[in-house]
Amino acid sequence: MGRPSPLGDEDRSDYAEVLDEVLASAEVRRLLERSEVGGGQLRIRALASAPHTARAAGAEYRAYAELRRELSGRGPGSAPAPLSGPGHQERPGAGALAVLGVLTPILAAVAAATFLLLGYGLRLTGSLAALADTLVRVGWISLTVAAATSLISIVALYRTAALQSAPVPPPGADRSADLDRARRAWRTALRDKGIRPFLLQELAGAAGDGAPGHGPRFTPPAFAGPDFTGPGFSSPGHGTPGAGSPRLPDTRR
Repeated sequence: MGRPSPLGDEDRSDYAEVLDEVLASAEVRRLLERSEVGGGQLRIRALASAPHTARAAGAEYRAYAELRRELSGRGPGSAPAPLSGPGHQERPGAGALAVLGVLTPILAAVAAATFLLLGYGLRLTGSLAALADTLVRVGWISLTVAAATSLISIVALYRTAALQSAPVPPPGADRSADLDRARRAWRTALRDKGIRPFLLQELAGAAGDGAPGHGPRFTPPAFAGPDFTGPGFSSPGHGTPGAGSPRLPDTRR
């Protein structure tokens, strides 16, 4: 018993497609016409020899199969993708910073309004002039902080919206391209290293077997018909010595 085929069930259709491509090439068709070998019979022999023929492109096939198993996500070490999308978007402290970025301008604006109202109110009454000047100064500082933090928050919100609206390639897009390249490399190696040399070898052997004294490899042997010559019957002039044809009476009178 031979070794099992290295191809998976999902790859046998690729093997058949590459085989048909080589059979349809001008080189193989020309050799088929010269050797008088049927293309269908040669295809059957190539399909039956798939375990041996595909082994010539074993390195390319192993690389392709390994990458396909990796992308399938069914390996024992595979982990589910995070629900938040690609990358580590959930970082410790990110929520607190977002809340602080929203609340700081509001609190600074409220403090600025409060200090300015109290400071200018004391100035109008003419009492506690030193305290009034301090409240007014703190009020303007708070208003400046509110304006700056508001501007920073607006820029951050705009940047976040731009990043979310930008098209993001789906996870594994680059690896899918790598998988296509690995599949093409395997099919090329299968064609050049396995199937084409096998077909040329078979056709060369069929041409060699068709030399004088040999029958073609793919042509069934011819069977000679049985000898129906009965004993004791021979043509005139070819009988055995002493045994001639019976003499007929002379009727000429």
